[in-house]
Amino acid sequence: MNLLPLTREPSVLDKAWVAIQYPWDLVRNPMQAVLSIPALSFLVIPAFSSYGTTLNLLFFTMTWAILIKTNNPLHVEILGTFGIRLLFYILPSLGFLAFDSATPALAVGIKEHGETALPMSEENGGKKGRWWKVALVSIGNVLLGVAIQTGTEFLFTQVLHLQSVLKLSTGLPMPWGIAKDLFLGLFLREAMTYVFHRYGLHSEQSPVTKVHANWQHTVPAPFSLVAHYDHPIAYLIHVFLPTYLPAVLLRFHLLTYLLYISIVSLEETFAYSGYNILPSAFVLGRIARRQEKHLMDGNGNYGCFGLVDFAMGTSIGEDLMDDVIDEAEEKQVAKKKKGKVKAAGKQVLTKASKKGADEEDEEEEEEEEVPPKPKRKGRSPNKSGEKGAETNEEDANVKFAEERNEHLLKGPSRTRRSEKKSSEEDAEAGGQDEELKAKEKQPRLKAKSVTRKSSQKSKAGSRPRKHSEEDNE
Repeated sequence: MNLLPLTREPSVLDKAWVAIQYPWDLVRNPMQAVLSIPALSFLVIPAFSSYGTTLNLLFFTMTWAILIKTNNPLHVEILGTFGIRLLFYILPSLGFLAFDSATPALAVGIKEHGETALPMSEENGGKKGRWWKVALVSIGNVLLGVAIQTGTEFLFTQVLHLQSVLKLSTGLPMPWGIAKDLFLGLFLREAMTYVFHRYGLHSEQSPVTKVHANWQHTVPAPFSLVAHYDHPIAYLIHVFLPTYLPAVLLRFHLLTYLLYISIVSLEETFAYSGYNILPSAFVLGRIARRQEKHLMDGNGNYGCFGLVDFAMGTSIGEDLMDDVIDEAEEKQVAKKKKGKVKAAGKQVLTKASKKGADEEDEEEEEEEEVPPKPKRKGRSPNKSGEKGAETNEEDANVKFAEERNEHLLKGPSRTRRSEKKSSEEDAEAGGQDEELKAKEKQPRLKAKSVTRKSSQKSKAGSRPRKHSEEDNE
């Protein structure tokens, strides 16, 4: 007897539990794949290794293939789109809003329109104004766009059983294909934005014109969240369709579409920020000034970048050619200023070096002109005097008596010898002075020898005389 496994149909509670758990699974599975080791290897390996570009591309290809194979491609597309919008538009816009609200005195200095452009200014209703409404509507419109994209993909793949709107394959697009799709997509977005914006939202025959004027054009000056602030119908016509339709018509690869959404999100964040200090003064700065003039005037600048407005003659203020000329003039002026600063710096350095060299030459000349002072060598100290000072008073008295007796007995010879000795010393000292003044080249050894001889003679004169010399005298 064959026993078949018993299968039970799911009950109503099981179906209800699956329905409740489905949204969580929709978010959890792709996030687990993104945060898994294969996905993070694309970011970690290039940063902490010395692998080349080829290996990095190989790792990324493997990661992308694993991500698509292990998850529903529709989940990857929707979560990727929402993640890009969150990282490049919602979070930066909320950060700008917090900065303008927390430090208004600092934000006024970098706002193009001053205090009027602050989200909590008096023109916007103050702290209890509509800034919170602008933030909620803007984030809600972003979620509305993601929901419509999800519904479109579900309709094509699950209901009509057609291929997906975007290309969801495990292979990667080529670099030339990415560049071509981005160029065509941005150009189509510019053209569609101009047509839908001018004839759909600013035409007297359009029923959405008043709605658009009562929502977005009531903001006195833009800040980043105003880019998606509008009535939902006007938002779909003005923002969502011009952004999503080029990707559908050209059937972007999912990676190309994510890159395309990143560029659009950054452009919207900075173009509506209201700051006069932007990463690119020529590109983003000019786009921001056009959007501000359209929002505050409303009779021109319908496109995103200004290309179609320049061709159709609907530009407000300076057109594209004026911007190019102004940018070229600013660069030339900046180059001239840099050249003048460098030339002035070189002149200052050369003058300082010349002054230093002149001062060194003057110091050397002064040192050569001033002769060194000669050092005169004094006579050698009398050793007998030093010894006599150390003896007792009695010895000194005895010696004094002996010298007195000798002086009385042999006084004439002593006087003659002392005179001769003094004359010799005076002659030697005078000869030394004349030699130093005339030549100043006499070696010091001779002076030492002369002083030694004089000291020897003085010692000889102080010694007691022999009997033979005394008898001759």
